[in-house]
Amino acid sequence: MPEVLFPLDSTKRFTEQEIIGHNRWHPEIPPVAEVRPGQSFRVHCREWFDGHIHNDDSADDVRHAPLEIVHALSGPFAVRGAEPGDLLVVDILDVGPIPQEDSGPLAGQGWGYTGIFSRTNGGGFLTDFFPDAYKAIWDFTGQRATSRHIPGVSFTGMIHPGLMGTAPSAKLLARWNEREAALRATDPDRVPPLSLPPLADGAILGSLRGADFDRVAAEAARTAPPRENGGNQDIKNLTKGTRVFYPVYVPGANLSVGDLHFSQGDGEITFCGAIEMGGYIDLRVDLIKDGMEAYGVSENAIFLPGNVAPQYSEWLAFSGISVTTDGEQRYLDSQLAFQRACLHAIDYLTRFGYSPEQAYLILGAAPIEGRFSGVVDIPNSCATVYLPTAIFDFDVRPSAGGPARIDPGRGVPKTAR
Repeated sequence: MPEVLFPLDSTKRFTEQEIIGHNRWHPEIPPVAEVRPGQSFRVHCREWFDGHIHNDDSADDVRHAPLEIVHALSGPFAVRGAEPGDLLVVDILDVGPIPQEDSGPLAGQGWGYTGIFSRTNGGGFLTDFFPDAYKAIWDFTGQRATSRHIPGVSFTGMIHPGLMGTAPSAKLLARWNEREAALRATDPDRVPPLSLPPLADGAILGSLRGADFDRVAAEAARTAPPRENGGNQDIKNLTKGTRVFYPVYVPGANLSVGDLHFSQGDGEITFCGAIEMGGYIDLRVDLIKDGMEAYGVSENAIFLPGNVAPQYSEWLAFSGISVTTDGEQRYLDSQLAFQRACLHAIDYLTRFGYSPEQAYLILGAAPIEGRFSGVVDIPNSCATVYLPTAIFDFDVRPSAGGPARIDPGRGVPKTAR
């Protein structure tokens, strides 16, 4: 086993650990350790809400989840010799959940959860149709996930980090804050907001203290969106065996990682759409000197996916076009087309007995594939959602006999009103 450079005690909160990570992006957050090119190391990761979500049958914790504290990131790790303009090569050697017996009272490590966030606390891809908070708990048996809240479904997890990236330079950070503030200004009262401003409340900045902490907290970027440094990309294919090439913007690169997922569908459409978990990840790092210029990777990571993903051979695919649910034509709106494909799949699954919320959670957590299938035929883009039929223990394909009805069980927990 590689040396553990970022250990976590599962009985303690993130801010009570021996080594403190961070939950904002800023070039001045001090590294917790230095690694050499070619070195392998293990990192423990908390689930993104640091134990605030519980293994129970209430969604009140999702409704009131403290967004100001996310994400609980392990790191940063400085890479010896890394300089701006280099490419940081990161190999994912292994990744998995921390066993139940080691998870302690702050759960979320031997099991996972998927949540539909309420419109007033983050929302999700379909928040106009699902404005309230719901939750599903998933149990892990080896590589398989099942849920007492969503019967008739089981699948092999595509375990991956939802968030990994390098630190921004001061110039890049300023660019993020400027462009995201300009976007917010176009509709400052929107719920959910168009972007998240820097927020000192809830900021965790490693070992920074005093005046330095206050200054950095006022400038540091929130970790919710993906950006040029990688960050919260939520790419389900960053599994074991993946090699990622990240741009380097600061001396040492300052790599951070967190937000581990047991499984996820393309798009992570419920916002907390993956099966969120705490766990470990084993990494190896290397450098390509001046690689950003040599390969034209001046911004946004590229990667070679791993080859451990489950192989499904049969799919049921749903299509959508860029026309709103009330019949308004939009011009080549691929985002809308994907939304309509998701709604198509949800409506279909309700014919078998699932509630719309259960169907929505399936699309967020199971390894569905989302594709932009046609983006040139004016005025309609076409997007598709591919649902693997093998994840169900009944036949979901259309037939002359009509859809089989399942017992939806207790259903997914909903927030109290």
